[in-house]
Amino acid sequence: MATVELTKDNFDEVVGDDAFVIIDFWADWCGPCKQFAPVFEKGSETHTDITFAKIDVDAQPELAGAFEVQSIPTLAIVRDKVLVFQQPGALPENVFEDLIGQARGLDMDEVKKDAQSPEGQTPDAE
Repeated sequence: MATVELTKDNFDEVVGDDAFVIIDFWADWCGPCKQFAPVFEKGSETHTDITFAKIDVDAQPELAGAFEVQSIPTLAIVRDKVLVFQQPGALPENVFEDLIGQARGLDMDEVKKDAQSPEGQTPDAE
């Protein structure tokens, strides 16, 4: 499956409809983003049951701001509308594959329960 270009117009539809979304925040001028792009694309071809999406931070500053992206590339994983991972930096393929495996293995009932407890709340949870 090819990657989806996320915009503020299609974000709710894509992230709301898909249970598992991996998002790459990037920019055209970013060298590390260009290095990570083939790894991300290969992941999208390998894991066809996951939605792989890209957000151009220059074209979509509102989305980058909503995720508080400070540097790029930044990778975010959303499962069942819950942000379960976010980290800046280009990942090597083996680390990216391991991360996908860890995200697949999450018990989302536990994650959601933890997100509702005061210690597990994110700043946007309210």
